[in-house]
Parts: sequence; C-alpha cells; structure tokens
Amino acid sequence: MQITRRLEFDAGHRIPNHQSLCRHIHGHRYALEVTLEGEIIDQTGSPEEGMVLDFSQVKAIALEHVVNRWDHAFLVYGKDKVIVDFLSTIPEHRTVIFDCVPTAENLARNAFDILRVPIGTITVTTSALFECAFMRP
Repeated sequence: MQITRRLEFDAGHRIPNHQSLCRHIHGHRYALEVTLEGEIIDQTGSPEEGMVLDFSQVKAIALEHVVNRWDHAFLVYGKDKVIVDFLSTIPEHRTVIFDCVPTAENLARNAFDILRVPIGTITVTTSALFECAFMRP
C-alpha cells in the first residue's frame, strides 16, 4: 500500500550553468510529495488502525525537516559564489546553501536523504508541467 502527503512551499533559486532562462534568479511554488509504502496497520485499538501511517505524522516530519527550512528561502549552490556572496549581505536573509545545484532532481534527492525515507518516493514539482521523483534503488 502507498500513501502520499503533499506539501507546498515557495522558494527562489537559479541553475547557474544552465543554457536557458533558468540561469537567472527566479522562484517557484514547489510541491513536495512524500510517498511511503507499507502494510496497513490492523492492530485493533491502535490509533493508526486501518492506516499505513497517520498523514498528520508525515506532514509534521516533512514540515519540521524540509518545508519550514526551505519555504520563502533562496536555495543556492554553495559554489555559486556570486549569489552566495550577494545573499550574505542581506541581514537575516533566509538562505539554504546546498552542496549541489538546486534543481528539482537534487531537491528531491536532498529531501529524501533528510527525511531518511525507508521505503518510498519523494517527488518535487516546480510547475504543473514539471516534476521529478527520487527513490532509492
């Protein structure tokens, strides 16, 4: 059985070496989908009886460890020195520095690693047209 909890957040980024408009500073209304696989809990009297996992637990974990940190932040590649240096001049700016280019693919992989998803998939959507999913092989 699979369950999916979708959360949304807004963030800015750029893809510094991209050959199109994505090399410029811009932002997205991202969607992060956490999909988990498991057996339905059939323990009589358990608060999770009939569930794989309570959706509110999935939400709370994803909010605490990913969404609340990335929401209304600028997601930047640590080697994008021009942007990192610029953002450091803005007092109290919400900046999240990554060790990789903040593409949707890398954000999905990063969220997967942060959340330590045991069995499942993390999907990141940047618009109605583009999404990617990361799962451990």
